[in-house]
Amino acid sequence: MLRNRYTPYAFLSPYIIIFSVFWLVPILFSFAMSFMNTRSRTWQFDFFLNWGRLLEDELLWQALKNTFLIIALQVPAMLMLAVFAAVLLNSKDLNFKGLHRFAIFAPIVVAEAAYAVIFRLLFNDNFGFVNNMLALINIDAIAWTNSSSGATALIAIGLTWRWTGYNAIIILAGLQNIPKDLYEASELEGTSPWQQFTKITLPLLKPAILLCLVLSTFGTLQLFTEPTLLTEGGPGGSTTTVAMYMYSQGFKSFNFGYGSAIAYLIVFLGLTLSLLQFKLFGGKPDE
Repeated sequence: MLRNRYTPYAFLSPYIIIFSVFWLVPILFSFAMSFMNTRSRTWQFDFFLNWGRLLEDELLWQALKNTFLIIALQVPAMLMLAVFAAVLLNSKDLNFKGLHRFAIFAPIVVAEAAYAVIFRLLFNDNFGFVNNMLALINIDAIAWTNSSSGATALIAIGLTWRWTGYNAIIILAGLQNIPKDLYEASELEGTSPWQQFTKITLPLLKPAILLCLVLSTFGTLQLFTEPTLLTEGGPGGSTTTVAMYMYSQGFKSFNFGYGSAIAYLIVFLGLTLSLLQFKLFGGKPDE
């Protein structure tokens, strides 16, 4: 009996060992480093050095401001597009549904470096396709990479293009779990499609939309690749995100202690935002 009780743990042990060595130990070690002065020849414990600097670092606060601005611009727009796309994909009048679902999901499988190169060509300030199209309708060219507003918008557009399909598939799964009887009963009562959408679809999609909201907010809070490849954090640091600043402190300035403190600041902010979102939007569909 004793052997049978511990047999499952024996099968799990390779994963547990690998997880502990490559995930759990570094997580705990980086947390310990956040309380150390790693710029000295021998690392020394200094409880307030790194965590106290978080409150005084103007560059960090600017990076947080940039990150939250991107979240505010990109996440709501992406979720609205994802809901719209999911409703279309779920339509009984849509042909070749499998092809359309693959097409909308395809951006997520494109390598980040590849799509960043394409976006930089499309949104080039001088010869980009987007500015050429704007010129045809007598709209002045936009400085996509040489102005803070244009660069922020470029990152938001890139993120929206890449992640809308991913969230649309999650919301589509939620749509397909809504009982069809509800729509049939509402049609008998003479409700319009818009009323069905606002009174049935949206309330019952709340769990799926909340999941997408939490994942998108936490993911954008860790944003690193897009601003690095699209704008390099510029112009003038206006698109430097908190994750980029963490990388700069940890692996360019070799201030591992302060970089670890910034990393855990990201974790705490993500958890706080997630709990707040669950508190605000996590009620039952009929609430």
